[in-house]
Amino acid sequence: MRRLTPALQSRSTTGTTHSSRLAQLATHLTHQHITAAAATTTHPPARHRAMSTSSSSPAGGDAPWRSIFLEHVQGMASPEFTLGTVRRVRSSSGDSTDTAAVPRARTCIFRGMFADLPADPRNPAPRNPAGVYAASDLITFTTDARSDKMRELFSLVADDYDGEESGVQGGGEGVGREEEDVISGSGGGAPVEATFWAAPAATQWRLRGRAWVLAPDVEDAHQGSEGARRTVEALKARMRRIGEGEWSFAREITAHFGNLSPLMRGSFRGPPPGRPVDDGDDGLRLGQELEDLHDEIARRNFRVVVIVPEQVDRADLSAPKRGRRWLYTFVGAGRREPRRPGGVVDGEWEKIEVWP
Repeated sequence: MRRLTPALQSRSTTGTTHSSRLAQLATHLTHQHITAAAATTTHPPARHRAMSTSSSSPAGGDAPWRSIFLEHVQGMASPEFTLGTVRRVRSSSGDSTDTAAVPRARTCIFRGMFADLPADPRNPAPRNPAGVYAASDLITFTTDARSDKMRELFSLVADDYDGEESGVQGGGEGVGREEEDVISGSGGGAPVEATFWAAPAATQWRLRGRAWVLAPDVEDAHQGSEGARRTVEALKARMRRIGEGEWSFAREITAHFGNLSPLMRGSFRGPPPGRPVDDGDDGLRLGQELEDLHDEIARRNFRVVVIVPEQVDRADLSAPKRGRRWLYTFVGAGRREPRRPGGVVDGEWEKIEVWP
């Protein structure tokens, strides 16, 4: 297992900010690793990208916020962010149509930009060819299909406020077979917000958009589930194809799995998260180190989640007497005039400075 950075060792020792599972998450993506992720790209230089762009590709280059965002993440001790979701809960009155929306937040680890996973000699997984898609503005994280957040990412209604183990492989109380089938595949599209505090740059980043879950069925989207089809359509709408070559969603998922440490891969063979310990562990255990990239149990539980940002909020507080803040809103190709006074259209994004 890779060593924690000094900053992470200190926090892990105090035990004030991280659970043991979050400490595992941090061990395999250290400061040096995320530096490589931000500095290394898997696509050709810009001049070559421009030459190979086909007429069918969406207009516009890299998102105007992308490079500085990655620069700030690169400077963080660990690429952690807070994922905000909305949980829909059935009313205690028993009326199945009456639901309440309650907030949920948890700490996740940023896994880089989708379709732009950096080369890593420690990753044994096959990679998609470089130069097929341009640098994306889609951020990724990984999660367990059995975790409670899956209901929120799929906008499903829960029976209680605190139920966990609502995902696949033996869902929690009140999880019907139809809902379990939905969660077991690709889909989602629920609204989320990812908040990063880049302390060295004294800048807060809030990325708001839709979260799409990639499951093993995504490769057969053209003949598979409705969720897989919608997921592929949503992601490809924001992916700019710039070259020829065979590019596979399934290969990209495996590459993300291979990018984890053996201990983190093994966590997907652990007991169902959120289940009471006294209810058993399904014959699974914690602390396994997994080398097999195609382990049936681990891969059944492993998910890559892609956030498609619709608005990016950047608040620079590095100057105490003169904080600055910018909003970037995705407007799509073809728009030339800003929608708000003071706005500037840059590629597919509108940028406007607002008071912090």
